[in-house]
Amino acid sequence: MAERLARAIALAGPIPISQFMAAANTEYYGSGVPLGRDFVTASEISQMFGEIVGAWTADLRFRAGNPDALWVELGPGRGTLTADALRVIASTGWQPEVHFVETSRSLRAEQARRVAVAQWHDDVTTLPDDRPLILVANEFFDALPIRQLIRTIDGWHERLIACQDTLFLPVTGKAVPEAVIPSAHRDAPPGSILEISPAAVGVMKQLAARVHAQGGALLIVDYGYTGGPQPGESLQAVRHHQYASPFDAPGSVDLSAHVDFTTLAAAGIASGLAAHGPVAQRDFLGSLGLDARAAALAKADPDVMAARHRLMGEDAMGTLFKVLALTAPNWPEPAGFL
Repeated sequence: MAERLARAIALAGPIPISQFMAAANTEYYGSGVPLGRDFVTASEISQMFGEIVGAWTADLRFRAGNPDALWVELGPGRGTLTADALRVIASTGWQPEVHFVETSRSLRAEQARRVAVAQWHDDVTTLPDDRPLILVANEFFDALPIRQLIRTIDGWHERLIACQDTLFLPVTGKAVPEAVIPSAHRDAPPGSILEISPAAVGVMKQLAARVHAQGGALLIVDYGYTGGPQPGESLQAVRHHQYASPFDAPGSVDLSAHVDFTTLAAAGIASGLAAHGPVAQRDFLGSLGLDARAAALAKADPDVMAARHRLMGEDAMGTLFKVLALTAPNWPEPAGFL
């Protein structure tokens, strides 16, 4: 990947960070199974996470009148979240048709071991359009490409990636129209960086249009912030559970950035959905009974309480990770967002 990107930059000049990130993550997720090796998601920490999401889904569907909704997970990793959720859902007498949006062939093989009944899609456009959709996106939006804009003494510019041999480094590119920059930040000090994700907004609009037309809901769990684009750089890389330079060895590290929940919610609202949250992951899981579930499981496995802390602790995932739900018109207000 490094050699291919270096050749592309040598031929065409520096490329946007969004292009660099998209190419690197496509290679990374397509080349193996990174979960556990480089990072761990909430569903891999404990079965409790998937069970809570399953209970949330079953409750929402019940209060919506028990429609024949589809279960859809975006970027389902190894399929652990869905497998845990389906156990709870089955206890209510519902066995939904399962669809995964996943492009990695190696990850699809892992998912098939845990959820043999799943059907796979390369993107959301091929999902069935004849029934409500209940979509789950756990640590999905953080991996979508971002643009970085940097303030210089003469205005805002796109941040690009240049290459010297196989050393990749950020450089300042052409000026961007002032309209791209939120008015509150147009006069930010030189050196300030803003991150925006047209890719995330585009996916949200696609999903929202389907939910609005078909009914259902979208549950997003990820790390990020509220209040719209904020000055600061969050692009990061992880290798073997340690932070690494996002510009070293593209394709061999996971690249991600904090999710702008306010902008995602606004895109859903503009498409006719109702937004609920975001709330801290700690508050969402706590309001849905994770403490009681942890106490029950701890009778047989005391290590469960360590997992509970990782999911809910303020110094762990509890407040950095947030939960946002968007629901179709005439669907009930989901649990967990008081």
